[in-house]
Amino acid sequence: MTCLHLLLTLVFAVSLGTPVEIQRPRGVPLTKKQFYEENKPFTCLDGSRTIPFDRVNDDYCDCKDGSDEPGTAACPNGSFHCTNAGYRPTFIPSSRINDGICDCCDTTDEYNSGARCENTCKDLGRKEREVLQKMAEVTKEGFLLKQQLIEEAKKGRQEKQGKVTDMQENKKQLEDKVEALRTVKETAEQPEKEAKERHLKAWEEQKAAIRLEKDKAKMAEAFLELDDNADGFVSVSELQSHAELDPDADGTLTETEVQGLMGGAEQVDTSTFESVWTNIKDKYHSESQPEEPTPVETPPDEVKEPVVDNESEPYPEDDVSEEEDDDDDDEDDYHEDDDKAPPTVKTPEKSHEDEEAMPPYDPDTQALIDAAQKARDDFEEVEKSFREMDDQIRNIEKELSFDFGPDAEFTYLYSQCYELSTSEYIYRLCPFNRVSQKPKYGGSETNLGTWGSWSGPENNKYLVMKYEHGTGCWQGPNRSTTVKLTCGKETVVTSTSEPSRCEYLMEFTTPAVCQETGNIDLSPHNHEEL
Repeated sequence: MTCLHLLLTLVFAVSLGTPVEIQRPRGVPLTKKQFYEENKPFTCLDGSRTIPFDRVNDDYCDCKDGSDEPGTAACPNGSFHCTNAGYRPTFIPSSRINDGICDCCDTTDEYNSGARCENTCKDLGRKEREVLQKMAEVTKEGFLLKQQLIEEAKKGRQEKQGKVTDMQENKKQLEDKVEALRTVKETAEQPEKEAKERHLKAWEEQKAAIRLEKDKAKMAEAFLELDDNADGFVSVSELQSHAELDPDADGTLTETEVQGLMGGAEQVDTSTFESVWTNIKDKYHSESQPEEPTPVETPPDEVKEPVVDNESEPYPEDDVSEEEDDDDDDEDDYHEDDDKAPPTVKTPEKSHEDEEAMPPYDPDTQALIDAAQKARDDFEEVEKSFREMDDQIRNIEKELSFDFGPDAEFTYLYSQCYELSTSEYIYRLCPFNRVSQKPKYGGSETNLGTWGSWSGPENNKYLVMKYEHGTGCWQGPNRSTTVKLTCGKETVVTSTSEPSRCEYLMEFTTPAVCQETGNIDLSPHNHEEL
């Protein structure tokens, strides 16, 4: 008789009010009943020896594997089978048999201990079925949501593929336009460059002429100043009166040094003074413009160390009364606000650079500059549009390259982030991107790993996500996170933990992993006798 036929017979018998008991030694599961036939010798399940059947459950361990004592505590490695009719059957170590503690919900493990146990299997089975029923409802709704996600992903993928095709065509057109405008820009910039160079050259020549005229004026003024007797000549003695011209800076301008400045001549007129002016103009101080005094560096005030009297106690700063502090504050306010003169606003003087500022461009040059600038603006605008479109295409192609599941059911998670707040941290999961942790009350964010791969079991790799190469731990490995996905109507991070140092675990519910409810067993996990 098969197990299914046996189960049907048992259910039928129970419905008629006639419970049926399958005879076998205590502690033996129904699946192993055939090894325990009462009128035949018993062979240890490991095949090590054969013993008379009356030595089964005689409270003495004969078999090395403990299989001859399934219902007693005689064998240290033995196990006792709890039938737990109406709930989950289970095995417990034989050492727990008759230990005064109820381990089996059907109380069969305490048959000779005197412990007062209550059979709770029926109640536990009922509660389990309620939980399974709720799970089935959630799974059913989640599976319906999953179908919607699949349809939306399929439609979205088609739209994105079509968008990329259109954008590729527009990108080609923009690329052609960029190259055309580049040529226009370069063509306009060449005459602009030449015109600006001509303007600059003319201005440099004009500045040189202005500087030459100024230098000649200064030279003429210096000649008149040096010609003390107004005889039309500057002599050695007249030049010797200007000590600032001393070549060796020893404080004395000798006659020999002056003759050297004058090229060996005793005196020079206006026509030959030019060669002398070249030698002295950098040091010469005009008498009409008195020399500004050289600023004297004021030595910093000496910091006097306080004299400490070792025999007396220092005055503690804390002894200053609050009233004195207030008085000091009042005095400070008075000095700062009442006596302080308003700041004087100085009008900036016109600098030498301002006087020599380059004049505006002539109309023709300015027209070339304006035309070149317009060509640059047009080029940069189209080039910017080209770069933006190229970035958009790359981003969409990157998204389309991801493995979003067999039916693309995980597509909706892309570019989304989900947070879980704990007492200390805020955890953030951005599927297909990264996982991070941030202190709840301020502090920098820590990278717990970037997207690596699907890492679930062989039968369904889409049940686990792996994020790797996060921020390194102090004297440890880089942080990583394993994300376990479970079925749920909502998409949410339900828990997070750190089972091992720098290795994090997240629980994440999503309808994308929900299966059809027909695959869930809602019946009691017990097919044995009542």
